[in-house]
Amino acid sequence: MIKLSPGAQLAVGIALVALMAMTRGQHFASVNLPSASWAVFFLAGVLLSPRWVFPALFVEASLLDFAAIEWQGVSSYCMSPAYWMLVPAYGSLWFGGRMYARLHRDHLSSLALLAGVVVLSAFVCYLFSGGGFLFFSGRYPDPSLAQLAERIGVYYPRYLGNLALYVGTAAVLFAGLRAWSAQREGARA
Repeated sequence: MIKLSPGAQLAVGIALVALMAMTRGQHFASVNLPSASWAVFFLAGVLLSPRWVFPALFVEASLLDFAAIEWQGVSSYCMSPAYWMLVPAYGSLWFGGRMYARLHRDHLSSLALLAGVVVLSAFVCYLFSGGGFLFFSGRYPDPSLAQLAERIGVYYPRYLGNLALYVGTAAVLFAGLRAWSAQREGARA
């Protein structure tokens, strides 16, 4: 199980909020990274204990979207009744992170478990977000499961790749910080 000190959770929380702000939309023109939103929700589930973090991150994401549309000229095409499907979409990532945190052990074998949970929670997230947009946005006159399957083939790999990039980077940082901390503890003893 992963348990971080309150100070470490605060630092991680600030980093996740900043990461989403820097990568969601075009808020920082000099930062050209893929959106980290999916990873932020997953990693918050893994590393942050308070339950209020999920709604706070959703509010941040929504405010960033609103700001991009209102003040930065981003298209409002994705704004529709389907936008609310992002709640269960991001919730599946957050829940997947919570589940992984409970199952995590400081062993290399945890990486396979992490990969499986990431793939599964990302798939459920895409079903809610992409499927929700297809069926509830009003943008598609005759949505079908065949269209959803086609869209999964086109879009899911990119979303999964972005998620894997950020979660993999976080896993390397986490392992490095744990090793560094253990080395410091050993030197003190």
